Formats: sequence, structure tokens, C-alpha cells
Amino acid sequence: MSSLVSVNVGLPRDVEWQGKIVCTGIWKRPVAGRIIARRLNLDGDGQGDLEGHGGEHRAVMVYQLDSYRYWEKFLQRSGLEYGQFGENFTVDGLADNEVCIGDHYRIGGALFEVTQPRVTCYRVGIRMNDPQMPSLLVSHKRPGFYFRVLEEGEVGAGDEIVRVAEGPERVSIEEIDGLLYLPGHPLESLRRALRVPALSFGWKQSLEALAEAGKQQEPYGNAGLAPSSTPAPAWSGFRPLRVANIQRESVDVLSFVFESEDHSPLLSAIPGQFLALRLPVDSHTAPLVRNYSISNFEDVGRYRISVKRAAGSGSHYLHDQVKSGDIIHVSAPRGEFAVAPGANPVVLISAGIGVTPVLAMLHSLAASQSGKTREVWWCYGTRNGEEHPFASEVKGLLEGFSRSHSFVAYSRPADDDRGYDASGHLNLSALQRLGIPEEADFYLCGPAAFLADFIADLNTWGVPGTRIHSETFGAGAALTPGIASKPSLSPHPPKGSAGIGPLVSFTRSSLVAPWDSRYGNLLEFAEACDVPVRWSCRVGVCHTCESGLIDGKVRYIPEPLDQPASGDVLICCSSPLTAIELDL
Repeated sequence: MSSLVSVNVGLPRDVEWQGKIVCTGIWKRPVAGRIIARRLNLDGDGQGDLEGHGGEHRAVMVYQLDSYRYWEKFLQRSGLEYGQFGENFTVDGLADNEVCIGDHYRIGGALFEVTQPRVTCYRVGIRMNDPQMPSLLVSHKRPGFYFRVLEEGEVGAGDEIVRVAEGPERVSIEEIDGLLYLPGHPLESLRRALRVPALSFGWKQSLEALAEAGKQQEPYGNAGLAPSSTPAPAWSGFRPLRVANIQRESVDVLSFVFESEDHSPLLSAIPGQFLALRLPVDSHTAPLVRNYSISNFEDVGRYRISVKRAAGSGSHYLHDQVKSGDIIHVSAPRGEFAVAPGANPVVLISAGIGVTPVLAMLHSLAASQSGKTREVWWCYGTRNGEEHPFASEVKGLLEGFSRSHSFVAYSRPADDDRGYDASGHLNLSALQRLGIPEEADFYLCGPAAFLADFIADLNTWGVPGTRIHSETFGAGAALTPGIASKPSLSPHPPKGSAGIGPLVSFTRSSLVAPWDSRYGNLLEFAEACDVPVRWSCRVGVCHTCESGLIDGKVRYIPEPLDQPASGDVLICCSSPLTAIELDL
């Protein structure tokens, strides 16, 4: 007979951890007497990060007394107190290999439904004073699980736990946790789990992505944790390509066309992807690695990038030193910025040199019969006619569509400029007045402030995030759950004396620094450099930190529970064995 041993609650609080302030509700303490279980919480309880915890499907966290005994023996620790694992209910019984998604349990005056396993994150490691706990909970198949509250009511320690309904398909917590986080992902098991109505929305999305990837002949990586819409890179590292042609596109933009040395066709890139170039700017420093979006779409097997002369060393080198016939070391096309299939209208929005990836998308749509039938909007902003690249190229492409629209804004037009529709900066309100369709898929590229403003306006307008796609030329947005915000700093080498390890290049952040073994992994090294990073578990479980490994080799300590996609790396548990280039 199962029973409720302890009811534990706790409100979020700030704790210091690794020099940071973390807001967390992981500290739960037993309460005396009875307490009301409500739709979103127990009375007196709260979560510090509602993105990863809490909500209707994660209202009550459950952990088992048997697992307490297991961990005391495995970790050689005693005196673990109820609530130690961040759970609201400490229970006797309800093992993870017996409880199934969709099971209903009556406890006291409340009725509960099992919805998903625990979401593992670094905060359980803080509470347990063991950073490996997020990985151990999964690998030892003792994650615990969440309840949804179907009927509110009072509960208290000593209440009997009675199963009153069985979930369909009998998918246990242990099984579904392993389906997402551990290698294998058998397709029939995924389909069976997806037939359970009670499964929470987030887990459904992840398992659906795994199931879709499982239909492919060569799935790679964990699509449920780090979805990818593009195949693995065509080659690892860099290969020499010849500059076949250089073309001036505007007063400050040059295009460079690359071909293989033996003229054999290069594998076609997915429109929206980029190339990383290794540029030997001088003989005294390490080569620069810079990313440039491909601006064409050709089946003839050549790549074109278009580069604006800017303040950076990379653009100066390309504009001033590179000539036709030169050999440049180039990565395979990479990146997830791609046109979604379907019949929805397509809105391509860009500013400045952000035109390059969306121009490749326009080329691909024009080359496809199905693409030509879609409604296409071309929306572009630049300073004036002199700085307007690809004007005639775009005009010719748009003429091939049955339904196309063009809107060009010049922020500072010259007196004799004619090739624009409005003066001022490109913005959503101007496009709305033209009747831009709200049901479209939106693709945006441009300066960071331009993207932030445009995306915010689209969100306010009610466009779902799933139909807003963007690409930035610099570092992406950081994701540091629960960490108090602080002023952002430009990336820089770590403080103190320089390391003596292999060079680590953060290509999007334009930073190269030697690896320093004072740091436990590449994530900690990136944080010391103020490079924007994304993470959650920090021990190779969740894949939130998965990043492009353009070149080089790493070692994992600990080994991730499931391997990242080919050409990617989990920076939270890896360190460099050789010089590496990261897409960060």
C-alpha cells in the first residue's frame, strides 16, 4: 500500500552559486498538518523558473522513499531530509518503473494525474551539493515525476495513495524518461507514448521530434532535445576552396564565389546557411575564423558569400587582399536558418548586409515550381541607393513569382535615389499598412537591434513564435535559467594569466583565447570570457548547450548520456584536445 510520507513546500529564494545569484525553489521543507493542493501549486509553494518548472502539468513534484535509500547508499551519504530532491510529495511506493503516464491517484481530498518525469536541471545539483545529480537521476533511472491536479483538495502526511485509473498504453516514468534522454529512441515506443493524452505538451513536442527523426534513414543527434532541420555538415573542419569570381554588388559589398580546386560540384547548401572562413590576416597571429551567409542557391555546386566592408579584420582582409584564384579554407555549409515547407505566405525581412541569407531563400523559392506559387513578400531596408546591393537581381527573381510584393525603405535617401518605396527605417507598421499577411512565415536577418524590435512587434501583433525565424551575424541570445541578469559585456579573454592549452575560437563572438585548464569545461571557459551561452543541466543530459563544432577535437568528462549531432559539441562536459572553432 502506497502512502504520502511527507508534504514539502518552499518559495523561491536567491542563493549564491559559482559567483552568480540563482533564484530557485529547490529548497523544499516538510510542513505539519494538512495543506491544499491547487491547480498550479501546493499552498505555500513556488518555483523560481516557470519556463522549466511549475504550471498545470508540473504542479506537484513526487519522489520516492526507496530512491532516498538508494542514493544514501550510492552516494555514501546519510541524513537526507524530506524535500532534498526538490519534491513536494515524498512517497512510500510509486516506483518510477511502475507508475505510468496518465495514471490517476487519489490522495486525501485531491485527485492527481501523472504527466511527465522530472525535468532535470542544475539546481538539483546545487541542492544536493553534487553537480552530477541531473545526470545520475536519469542514468540510474530514478528521475521522479510530476502530478497534475485534477481535483483540488487537502492532503497531508500519512494519507493513503490509491490508484483509481490506469493510463493508456502503460508507459512508465522510467521508460519515457529513457526514451528522451538515453540512446535508442525506438520508433514504436515513441508512437506508443505519444498516444497517451495526459503526456505534457513539452514532452509531446520532444517525442514527436524524435519520432519524425526516426523516420529518416540516417537520423543523427537527439532531435527531441536539440531539434535540427538540416542534415549533418558535408565535411568536418575546413577544406581548401578556390575563389572563382569576385563581384561588386554596391559601394561597400563584394561577393566572393567559391568552387572546389578540381571543379567538382560542391554539395548544395540549404538556403539560409552560412560558411565559416579561416582567414590568415597576418603571419604573427592565429587565423581569424568568420561566418558569412551564403547569398545564392545553385545546383552547379558553387557557393557565393557577400561581404560588407566593415570595421572588422575579416571584411578588410577579404576586400583588400583576396583575389580571384586565391585559395581559402572554408567549412561545410552550416546553420538551421531555413525556409519551412508548406504553402503559407513567405515574408523575407532584412536590413543592410542581413540581406544575404534571405536572398538565398528567394533564389531557392524562385527555382522551385511549388515555391513560385507561394505568396512572397520582399521587405528590405538600407541607407541609400549606393548601399543597396542586389537590387536588379531581386527584381528579376520577383518577376518569376505569380504573387510577389516588394517594399524597400531607405533611411537616408540621396536626392537622386529612385529604387525605394519609402524613406525611414523598415518597420512592421509600414508593412501592415500594405496588407502583409499575419498568417505568413516570417524570416528576418539584420542588426541585433533591428531584429529585437521587429520580433517584439511581431509578437505583439500575435504572430506565433513558431512562424518567426531569424538569423544573427553575431553571438546569439544567452539562456541561463534562474541566474540574475547583469549588464552584458563584450567577449574577452579570461581574467588573469593566459592559459597554455589549445586555441579556442568563438567565431560568432570574434574571440580567440588559449584554453585554460583552470576551467572544468568549455561552458565554464565561455562564461569566463563573457561569451553568450545556453545551458540548463550542465552535465550532458539536456543538450541545451549543444553548439556547432566547426573544427577540432574534444574529450568528454563525463560522457553525455546521448551523443550530440555530428558536427556539434556539448560544451557543458567537454574540453579541447586540439585547437577548436565553435559556432558561438
